[in-house]
Amino acid sequence: MATTGLQIGGFLLGLIGVAAIIAATAMNNWSTQDRQGDVVTAVYTYKGLWQDCEVSTSGFTECRPLYGLLGYSGQFQAVRAMMVIGIILGVIASVISLFSLKCFKIGSTEDSTKAKMTLTAGIMFVIAGLCGIIGASIYANQIVASFMMTTYNQNYGGMNQMQGMGEMGGMGGMGMSPVNRFTFGTALFVAWIGGGLLLIGGVLKCVAFRGLHAETTPYKSVAYKVPSQSKSTEEGRERGQKYV
Repeated sequence: MATTGLQIGGFLLGLIGVAAIIAATAMNNWSTQDRQGDVVTAVYTYKGLWQDCEVSTSGFTECRPLYGLLGYSGQFQAVRAMMVIGIILGVIASVISLFSLKCFKIGSTEDSTKAKMTLTAGIMFVIAGLCGIIGASIYANQIVASFMMTTYNQNYGGMNQMQGMGEMGGMGGMGMSPVNRFTFGTALFVAWIGGGLLLIGGVLKCVAFRGLHAETTPYKSVAYKVPSQSKSTEEGRERGQKYV
């Protein structure tokens, strides 16, 4: 019963984690413009993996797709790749996890086969979760580096922004204007949460595999064979019957 609960719990957490990873990848607010100290009428900018968007003072939103592979930094491309790989592995693991549930009957599938499917799904969930967490962390690291470089520095008496423009320009395609700073967007937190749920779900699936493997391990019993009576014992019984 506990093994079934671990299986179902891992499947549900993995399913929610995959949905969160997909949502985070599709969202456009991976980085948002830091509006602290900005004028109220300023244009608001936010960036995603596939689009860069600007909101005008009238409330009109204009997004520009980020097509192609050239022109963007290697780290930005790595974030894209990690998120896509995490989605693919998570979806495949969810399907395998569904068919590996003990309460889900498919023909005459043996318990040993379901145990192997459970372990496979758990490992894929863990890898998908790591992809989501690492991808979001790489993007967040670029935001932090750019934010620190565009922050007022008293030692230099002004804004040190040109380096930040070079760091962040490859992370969204639109680059940075000399007065823009960017901070964490909602998509980053969604990706981190989704990756964490995938990790927990994968661990639960791996723990469930141990329970399934223990239940399906065949017990090698040894049949006890009663030894046959010796010939001398039979002769002694025959003699006893004669004297009687």
